[in-house]
Amino acid sequence: MIDPSHFVDRLDALGVRSYTGVPDSLLKALGQHIQASVPAERHTITANEGAAIAMAMGTYLRTGDLGAVYLQNSGFGNIVNPLLSLADPDVYGVPMLVIVGWRGQPGVADEPQHVKQGRIMEPLLEALELPWAILPSEPAEADRVVEELVTAAREQQAPALLLVEKGTFAAAARPNAEPDPELAALPTREEALAELVAALGDDTINVSTTGMLSRELFELRQAHGGGDRDFLTVGGMGHACSIALGIAAHEPQRETWCLDGDGAVLMHLGSLAVIGHHAPATYFHVVFNNGVHDSVGGQPTAISTVDLPAVARSVGYRHAARTSDLASLPDHVEALRDAGGPALLELRVRPGNRSDLGRPTRTPRESREAFMGALR
Repeated sequence: MIDPSHFVDRLDALGVRSYTGVPDSLLKALGQHIQASVPAERHTITANEGAAIAMAMGTYLRTGDLGAVYLQNSGFGNIVNPLLSLADPDVYGVPMLVIVGWRGQPGVADEPQHVKQGRIMEPLLEALELPWAILPSEPAEADRVVEELVTAAREQQAPALLLVEKGTFAAAARPNAEPDPELAALPTREEALAELVAALGDDTINVSTTGMLSRELFELRQAHGGGDRDFLTVGGMGHACSIALGIAAHEPQRETWCLDGDGAVLMHLGSLAVIGHHAPATYFHVVFNNGVHDSVGGQPTAISTVDLPAVARSVGYRHAARTSDLASLPDHVEALRDAGGPALLELRVRPGNRSDLGRPTRTPRESREAFMGALR
């Protein structure tokens, strides 16, 4: 296994000192070390993976230095356009190192949304016609491969991609952080979800975002029943709100509620403007905001700089509010309903989840069929 600090030191020696990307659970140890050790002016967590490619391009344009981009291969599709239409040698020719966590690698058990992406990962890399390699887990061999890729990126004036298998990086040492009393006073996401579901009642259509929230919603339904009209978005981070829009556009009577996360909203923030423009009266949006990418290591999102209710109102939402008080949830739900959709509630919760949290036991296709049957 590779010590993340050794890996970062090795890149530093090769002149790769700036980092940007979207956190990944498979690269969690590396991401946590970068977050803890790389100065903020040289590390940016972007809203989506394509923006990270653009950031690395900007780094090179101004400094002449290669930047490193990190991501999970589930977001690989987001980087294909900027890689090929901007950074490719046939266009601007911008070298960078792109570090890709290999979820769904053949022979390695993983979630269903990662299986096909993992299986076709190597052919996808071949199709890009860019230098790439799998990172060995043996440190000396890894050093050699990384140096060869960085050299190839410079010589070919091209992005070079490094595919990282599960278990390649050893756990990173993390400094002990002082507990934040303000965060400790917030409810957990699971507590907030249970209160919200109770306030919504049994007649709504619910679309939940990828990650822990959908897992918590599934367990809540398993324990208490119901949930036939829940759609759990297990992949496609940031797209739950648009799935909900597609439903609401064809559902003029029943309410459609999107149960979203702050990282997911930021990833495709422009979708809020589309929702506001089309303005379905049955569309309601609840954003569970814990300020971090909870499922992949707890790295911070940029939500602290965003007044989300103000953004929603500015793009056409009829009503938007914020709360962390669970006792007020029934009143907020009533206020959203009285205003009519689209309407948004930002629900502040603290980071973290139960260590024994389970996963949905139905396949995505089984869930789709059950959901469509319930709507009929």
